[in-house]
Amino acid sequence: MNYIIFDLEFNQDLTSIQDVSRITSKNPFEIIQIGAIKLDDNFNTIGTFDRLVKPSIYSKISLFISELTGITTEVLLTEELFPEVYRDYLEFIGETDTTFCIWGMSDIKELYKNAEYHRLQYKSLPTKYINLQPYTSIYLDYPLNMLPRLQVATEELDIPLTYKFHNAFYDAYYTAEIFKKIYSPSMQTKIYDPTYVSIRPRQPRKIIDTEKLIMQFEKMYDRDMTEEEQEIILLAYKIGKSNQFLI
Repeated sequence: MNYIIFDLEFNQDLTSIQDVSRITSKNPFEIIQIGAIKLDDNFNTIGTFDRLVKPSIYSKISLFISELTGITTEVLLTEELFPEVYRDYLEFIGETDTTFCIWGMSDIKELYKNAEYHRLQYKSLPTKYINLQPYTSIYLDYPLNMLPRLQVATEELDIPLTYKFHNAFYDAYYTAEIFKKIYSPSMQTKIYDPTYVSIRPRQPRKIIDTEKLIMQFEKMYDRDMTEEEQEIILLAYKIGKSNQFLI
């Protein structure tokens, strides 16, 4: 059994999409860096992977991403495209029984989405995974539904801050150190299914009780509302529900 602890850096700049004909609602966050640590079942590091990826979906890296990661468009121009890096990543993973270890679900989702976007097979990717973020939350005795950020968890677990954050390889390193520190045999692997689509139960349509709403205003102002006032009240109520004027 091997563990692959991996992290990704993404970019998305719809203003610079290179192939307009492929614009869809499924345009992924494009992977621009893959960082990974491979551990054996004794948690010994037996391999590392750190690759930048030349973008092919968006022609430039957004200013926000560049400021966050230090990765610029110019830095990536000499790197290989995703299909080549992806094939190398599969080779790095190998054929041994492997479990992905991730910090949150976004990385594994985007890895599969990028592979699908580039029409690459993903059956060789491990489907077993452990999301370490909720386990860390329990270990640190956080309140229910409160998930710590990677940097916060690293600091609270007294792991030396040797490298900067928001770098895929360094974030994978910190995640691996957290995994070693909090590991318990009770941790359960889950199976990732990229085809799964969650279906939200249909909520019953709610209808405004206009009569009671107007009655409430008449009670507040101790008089009947005119027809014009009633129309204004109903319109204001509908606009308020849209949240479009929240600041």
